[in-house]
Order: sequence, then structure tokens, then C-alpha cells
Amino acid sequence: MNKPLITTLIVFLIAPAWAKQPVATGYGGAVATISDPASKAAMRILDAGGNAIDASVAAAAALGVTDPFSCGIGGGGFMLIYSAKDKKIISIDSRETAPAYFNPQIYQKEGKDMEWNDVVPSGISVGVPGTVRGWHEALTRYGSMNMAQVLQPAIQIAESGFKVDANFYRINKVNEAKFARFSSSSALYLKDGKALELGTHFRNPDLAATYRALGKGGVKAFYEGALARQIMQAVNQPPVQPGVSVLTGQMSLADLKDYEARLRQPIHSTYRGLDLYGMAMPSSGGIAVAEALNILEGFDLKSMPREQVEHLYIEAVKLAFADRNAYVADGEYTDVPKTGLLSKIYAAERAKLIDMKQSHGKASEGDPFLFQDNQHRPLPAKVSLITEPAHTTHLTVSDKEGNIVAYTFTIEDWGGSGIVVPGKGFLLNNEMTDFNFKGPHPNVPEAGKRPRSSMSPTLAFKNGKPVFSIGSPGGSTIITTVLQTIVNHVDLGMPLGDALAAPRLSQRNGDKTQVETLLKFVGSPQAKALEQFGHQWSETDQIGAANGLQFNSDGSTTAVSEPLRHGGGSAIVQRPQ
Repeated sequence: MNKPLITTLIVFLIAPAWAKQPVATGYGGAVATISDPASKAAMRILDAGGNAIDASVAAAAALGVTDPFSCGIGGGGFMLIYSAKDKKIISIDSRETAPAYFNPQIYQKEGKDMEWNDVVPSGISVGVPGTVRGWHEALTRYGSMNMAQVLQPAIQIAESGFKVDANFYRINKVNEAKFARFSSSSALYLKDGKALELGTHFRNPDLAATYRALGKGGVKAFYEGALARQIMQAVNQPPVQPGVSVLTGQMSLADLKDYEARLRQPIHSTYRGLDLYGMAMPSSGGIAVAEALNILEGFDLKSMPREQVEHLYIEAVKLAFADRNAYVADGEYTDVPKTGLLSKIYAAERAKLIDMKQSHGKASEGDPFLFQDNQHRPLPAKVSLITEPAHTTHLTVSDKEGNIVAYTFTIEDWGGSGIVVPGKGFLLNNEMTDFNFKGPHPNVPEAGKRPRSSMSPTLAFKNGKPVFSIGSPGGSTIITTVLQTIVNHVDLGMPLGDALAAPRLSQRNGDKTQVETLLKFVGSPQAKALEQFGHQWSETDQIGAANGLQFNSDGSTTAVSEPLRHGGGSAIVQRPQ
């Protein structure tokens, strides 16, 4: 039953001022996000009597204000919900879809692949946004508040504003050239063609007005009427600066009106007595994490030194990525061998390829079709790892009733397509660049299809009771971040906060394993120990910005976020210990 809006507003006015911290333990509800205002928005909804589903939408809307370069209503995502009353896990797929004009040659010009950097900042990269439809499905089916109530904290943040911090400035700076192409984006995020300076007071009244319109008109206010026409126009006639030319789309009002979120059966797997639930296709995350853990389950990791465990983790994820790259795409458009990829017997066969003492470079895909019920065996595609930007966000919330949400959503690249819908305050996605640009491949573009994703919100249970939730941003590094955090926590015995904060080793079946300069991994004793197995490194600034919840045996919950990555995250519990 929806609560009066005035009750929510009163709680917002008297809500306590929580101090920002990356780990918090206590009772009642809990939240972890990468943004302190977003975590506080979720907690205020919980304190106003809302449940975890209400609070997750509130946090997501707030992240659309504070972290607009990673997420927002111009994109899409995957939400896992645990309904404590029903003891069921539900997954809501609000991934963007390809407009009706798409075809497998959409990114071909004169028989050659278009340049990825030319396609991203354009109308042709934009998929039909799914986020608002996903919020609507979550709230109407499982929430206790309405859209207007849960959007109120984000509206307040957008109107009152905040100071540009180092992380906002860092990402905005990266996007200067992209935003400079479009008049609406330049007006919102740049000044004299440069990223807003540190300390600038940033407000987004246009987004506040858009949120108000969604609160009043609901899901139809986004997918039909004036706003839908403005989205379509921004895609088909991007608001470019004088003298700038970009590729234009052909999105229709029917594309928007016909968009549907999908309620899907989650991927279910087991690992060392745990029941794990992840996202099904078009996410590759649930399958890849499950396959890698099935491979690792054949090794007694708890009896091994850390460097041996990490060597096996790296080799297992290579095998999983080889299969993921070859076979996984939108299951409504291609025959994904899900049963074979999740088979423990298949995993045991794959594990035989691992050398305990030495890395042997890239892995080849296996034949999971042999482990399906039928014997259909298409030839695997010759694949390479496509560009998949590492810029997304993840949040997780629980409530006093035991409901849990793990939600990853995105606009794809930092800044998405770079197109702010004029006067509406939000960026449109470039999610269509997650398709493979040419075939034959299961993940080629097609009308209505959802591009393959790596987003991997994950819930873990033991004997029917929740143990932890975990998820991360990071493009294809999402899979390795979630997998490594699980191995750190379950096999190496680290508390979830330590498991999440540890240096990341992201191997996606490439020549080198990606590591972080932020945590000074190269040259460390940990790195030197792994180099004895033949592992080599490539460096990036940081990998992911994960969030999770650990459900403790005494009934308390520990919310965990990042201590360093993305400027540090925010974990809050309703009643601290």
C-alpha cells in the first residue's frame, strides 16, 4: 500500500546525517553504493517505511544525479530481487533494445567496420532506454511506494546541487571532447569548453523536472508523449554544435512505446555449499561466473597458498571467457548452450586443461553443446574480445523484512553517447556498441535485440538463508571482479569488505592480466609470486567500484563499499552496532 508523500517528506527533513564510510555493520536495513548522497537517499526511503525495492530505485535515481556519466534514465540494467515473503529470487531485465531499423550490417561501411570511436558519440549508438520501465516493474510488483515518493530524494539533490569533487571532475574531463560536440551536453557539463572545475556548485534542475514528470505521469511519461518525442529527436537529429557532424539514428516513437522489460529466471549455480543466483542472457555475467566457479570447485583451494589459488582463478576465468565470447548473447535471438555451460561435468573437462604450475596463454572455447540434452553442434564463431567500456554502477540494498536488491545499471561508456536530451538533464546511452560489429557471431546487431552484457549482480544463499550480495561496474571486468571477490571471501576466508578492497586481477582470455595502478600491484610480493607462474600484467588506473552486503549469523548485516576506488563508496545501516 502506498504511503502518503507527506510522511516521506517529513522523514527527509529530519533524517540523521550519516558519516560517509565504506563499511558499516548493524541491524534493520542496509545499503551500499559508490555515492554518499545515493546511499543516504536509499536510507531515507527505508526510514520512511519503504522496502528494499523502493530504496534501490531511490538510490538509482540519486546516482543518476551524482554519477551521471555512469548511469541514468537514458540507459538500462539488471536487477536481482530476493522477496523474503515468497522466498523467491526475481530478475528484471531492463537492458536496452536495438531500434527496429537495426540489422547485422548497421556498423559496416563499404564492407569495413566503422571506427568504434566514431560510432559512440552519435545517434546510431543509442538503444531504446530500459531503466524507467525496469523501475516501474520493480515498484509496481514488489515495492510499497510509488514513483513520486521514491524520486523525491533525487529531486532534492538535483535541485540543491553539490560541489564537483575529484571523481566527478576526473570523468567529466575525460569526456570534454565528446560533450563539446553537443550543445545540450556542453551547457550542462562544460564551461568555455572545459570540464567544470573542482569545487564548482553543480545543479541539474532539468533532471529534477524530468523526475517530477515521471513521478506524476509514471512510465508513460517517458515512453509516450512529449518526452518520448524529445528522446527520438535527440537520437535522430542530435543537438550538435555548429560545424560538427555525427552519425544519426532512426529511432521511432513505436520503438519507445513498445519497449518491454523482461522478468527472467535467474541463473542458478552452486559453489561449495552455496546457492548462487545471477543474471541470465543477455547478460553473460551469471553464466561466466558460474562456469568459472564450477571449474574451481574441482580444486581444494582452502589448502593452497594464496598465489596458487590466484593462479587457478586466472586460468579458470580464461576458460570461462573463451566460452562466453564464443557462445553467449541474447537468448531470444540465438541458441545459447546454457545447460552445457553450467554443467559440472563440462567444467571438470575444462579444468583438465589447467596446468597447476604454469600459464599457457590464451584458452580456446570448448564444446558445451556436447553437454546439452540434444546434440546440436553449430560451429563456434572465431571471436576476439570486443571493446566494452568499464563505466557502470552497482548498488545493493536490504530491509528489515529481509528483502534484498542487487542492481547494476549503466549508460555504457563514460558519458554514454555524449548526448544530453535538450532541456531534460540526462544522457543517452551508447549501448548498441556492445554488439559485435560484424559476424558471424551470436552477438551481431538485430532489430529488437539486446546486446550482450557483462553486468553480474549476484546473490548467495546457504540452506535457504542469504549469505551475501555482490556486484560491480567495469564492462567485461565486472565478471572478474565479482568472481575474484567470491573466491577471496569463500576460499581465502576474507571478510567481504577485505575481499572487495583487495587488488583486482582481471584476466579476460588476453595475453596479459589487467591490474590497477591505484593499488600499486606491479612490483608487489603478490605480483612477484604470480609471475613465477608466467603471468604478465597490463595496468589501468582502477577496476570497478563494487558494492555488497554480508549477512551475519547474529542477524546483523555488514554493508561494504570501496575504500579507495571511485573516490570511496558509502555503506549505511539503519541501526549501527
